[in-house]
Amino acid sequence: MSALRLRWGQLIIGILCMVMIANLQYGWTLFVLPIGKATGWSRAAIQVAFTVFVLCETWLLPLEGYVIDRIGPKLTVCAGGVLIGAAWVLDSVAASLSVLYVGSALGGVGSGFIYGATVGNAIKWFPDRRGLAAGLTAAGFGAGSAITLVPVSNMIARSGYQHAFLFFGLLQGIVVVIAAQLLRPPPGADRSRTTPLSSSGMTAVRPSRLHDITRDYRPGEVAREPVFWLMYLMFVLVGAGGLMATAQLSVIATDFGVAKTPVTLLFLTMPALTFALAIDRVLNGLARPFFGWVSDHIGRENTMFIAFLLEGLGILVLAWQAANPVAFVVLTGVVFFAWGEIYSLFPATCGDTFGRKFAATNYGLLYTAKGTAALLVPLASLLREATGTWLAVLYLAAGVNLLAAVLALFVLKPLRRAFIGRSMTARAEERIAAARGPLPSV
Repeated sequence: MSALRLRWGQLIIGILCMVMIANLQYGWTLFVLPIGKATGWSRAAIQVAFTVFVLCETWLLPLEGYVIDRIGPKLTVCAGGVLIGAAWVLDSVAASLSVLYVGSALGGVGSGFIYGATVGNAIKWFPDRRGLAAGLTAAGFGAGSAITLVPVSNMIARSGYQHAFLFFGLLQGIVVVIAAQLLRPPPGADRSRTTPLSSSGMTAVRPSRLHDITRDYRPGEVAREPVFWLMYLMFVLVGAGGLMATAQLSVIATDFGVAKTPVTLLFLTMPALTFALAIDRVLNGLARPFFGWVSDHIGRENTMFIAFLLEGLGILVLAWQAANPVAFVVLTGVVFFAWGEIYSLFPATCGDTFGRKFAATNYGLLYTAKGTAALLVPLASLLREATGTWLAVLYLAAGVNLLAAVLALFVLKPLRRAFIGRSMTARAEERIAAARGPLPSV
């Protein structure tokens, strides 16, 4: 098999694995109300399980990335498949909140292994199309639940949420374990080829070509760089709004009185909430390769500015029009489309900036920002209860997205340009030293 066909095959396998873990995050909103109705637990207490999942999925990823970079994706994804299957099986029999939280923790750890390994593998196999490859892989995570959204919803309504947890937990885990057997890292992933150093600086180099002329940074070095912490802050700002919408969408639709209102769009008629969930998942997934591809051509920060601005404006208009069922469906689609790109732009930007040899570990460090953002999800519920409306939450989410757009264009772009300039110089010095060889002994 040619190297070209092999790397596209690896990408497809990674996407399949990501599809299998999508429901753990994006399908969660379907279970919240049925769990509360059956158990009497409060919404806020149930949503703690979502936060536990995201924290375990993200904050453990640096350690998981370290393992992935050293033993490869096959064993780590296989272990992740076992854990995600066990997570939903445990959720299906949870008779207490503590058991529900343990199931969420197992699912978070398993998803972290699968997410880190597949995205890291895509970045390593496609250093020349990093934004597109990361976007396609992340698309599986964003759009995967759209495939099973209606079946999961119907199974919950027909057989109960416990049966849905059990059936889909086993199905998703088994598929991941089988697919993992086909995964492998690229040969010589630390540096596949070299290209003469451009003397014209970063502005003359497309993002997808930076892997040839910049050095690889170890995680300890990355954590000391201001450019990393700026990206971390931006990830938190944008991630918080999207996670809040993901976890609370069904509750928001119910509170605005549009959840069960029939909506007709694209020759289809469905309840507004069901329609919004389906469209949101599809657009969330499509956004990842689309914005990743765009960023390969016009630059990461320019693409971030466009997407973050679109999301901020979309949330702002949603705050004004959420009681309109058609507007609710359309605007949530806009918001999720603009939000989904963070899962292609940030790994691609991280790989461009810090190299690909330690890509899984370095992106794991950055990805913990999603866990930090998840801590804000329960605060959204508290703010809603304190004010009696979702308007304050939506205004806040819009504001932080607009702030992130400004930071991307006017702060991150010049800061990262200066950092990559230094990295290009360091890489050139490494090549000169390697060409000269060791100094002769005296």
